[in-house]
Amino acid sequence: MDISIHASFLPHDDPDAALSFYRDVLGFEVRNDVGYDGMRWITVGPKGQPSTSIVLQPPAADPGITDAERRTIAEMMAKGTYAGVLLATTDLDGVFERLEASDAEIIQEPIDQPYGLRDCAVRDPAGNMIRIQQVG
Repeated sequence: MDISIHASFLPHDDPDAALSFYRDVLGFEVRNDVGYDGMRWITVGPKGQPSTSIVLQPPAADPGITDAERRTIAEMMAKGTYAGVLLATTDLDGVFERLEASDAEIIQEPIDQPYGLRDCAVRDPAGNMIRIQQVG
């Protein structure tokens, strides 16, 4: 079976801030930017990897979600416990310098983990946990 990950979804509560973080800080390219009914979906991805994307979406855009569920999602996003993604780079220290120079909320500076990986962690403007591992 040949299956790959094409896109994953992360919520945003400020499309312009999300766009700035993923495009300007992480260096992702913008693949699509679609507005509908006052909401905005932005598809970004790493340059040179056109088959892998992150769709930044309005939280709780699904009409089947209740008001109580929307409040819970908003509370979890504010705490940074709703969503996240794991990225990888061959230059963790260089990426971390860019993150540190931006307005990103630093959660963990680059560190050698006891399980053999070197990584760091930040939150994007919506509070999503972004962990970045050193590879190669």
